[in-house]
Amino acid sequence: MKKRSVILLALALTLSFAACGQGKTPSSSVMPESAPASSGTAEPASAEPALSEAPAPAGPVFTIPTDDVEVRVAALKGPTAIGMVKLMEEADGEDLSNYKFTMAGAPDEIVGKIIQGEFDIAAVPTNLAATLYNKTEGKVKLAALNTMGILYVVENGDTIQSIADLAGKTVYSTGKGSVPEFALNYILAQNDILGEVTVEYKSEHTELANLLAAGQADLAVLPQPFVTTVTMQNPDIRVALDLTKEWDAVSGGAGGLTMGCIVIQQQFIEEHPEAVKAFLENYRASVEFVTDPANLDAAAELVVARGIIPKAPIAKAAIPECSIVFKTGEEMKTIASGFYQVLFDADPQSVGGKLPDENLYFLG
Repeated sequence: MKKRSVILLALALTLSFAACGQGKTPSSSVMPESAPASSGTAEPASAEPALSEAPAPAGPVFTIPTDDVEVRVAALKGPTAIGMVKLMEEADGEDLSNYKFTMAGAPDEIVGKIIQGEFDIAAVPTNLAATLYNKTEGKVKLAALNTMGILYVVENGDTIQSIADLAGKTVYSTGKGSVPEFALNYILAQNDILGEVTVEYKSEHTELANLLAAGQADLAVLPQPFVTTVTMQNPDIRVALDLTKEWDAVSGGAGGLTMGCIVIQQQFIEEHPEAVKAFLENYRASVEFVTDPANLDAAAELVVARGIIPKAPIAKAAIPECSIVFKTGEEMKTIASGFYQVLFDADPQSVGGKLPDENLYFLG
């Protein structure tokens, strides 16, 4: 009996120490891959699973701004906002409550407010950054690229196998005055069919996606995640052409097809450099969270919660296809400057009438 009591006491002390060790571990820490070897007495089988379960992935580490300033951020309901959703969630809490996010359905809803200085930071189409820089005489800077090529021609049918097949067709599109229009026109012009294709523009991606899903449009240019949305809702719709590949084929690698970016007011950069630094660090952390396959379920739920994509299964399928990136510094400058040169050569108005100079780029 005495021997049995000693064994039970040793077991109780072992479990007690294990529980204390777990209680001191921060929620974001990664547990050891294997537990220390047992010291003698065999534990009941029921005690093992709690110690050997794999930990949940660690969440991103966000930087709390050192200066107490409200940061007004605008984003569009699409890929340019998907990379921000984790940061948006954090902004609902106390530590990052200085971030105030505004979501818009189309660029023209926020352009005027950016020019008037009502937003400090905005996620916009990449060509719009150059236009804003020219319109404001350098008061808006390009700070990061957040989305690469995501444009596709989708068809309810099977007649489009190449760009040449678009001749004589009516194509619906969105993004008039931004990257979709200028990229499509450039590709059509380089293939000598610009005047042979009729393009009808809709104001929002969601509007066009709904028309396609309902079978009220047969041929359209759409970006992700709306491509995934319509192909999952209507199995008769297929991806006919990848416009990123078509762009690369005719541009000769002069500049990557970049869809979205982050712009920041020059005055805000000068007056609140620490807030700018903290935002870019936090935005990078948000992008890394969203693009990590281990976080796909959580990211999909956040995207749905913000009204960017209607359902989690669609969001899970679309997020990996959205080419979400975070490129800054010289890498950003190299990609963007080549992109702007291609657009300018094709249509100067696509970048605001003149090629932006090097002061456009905020390199940190």
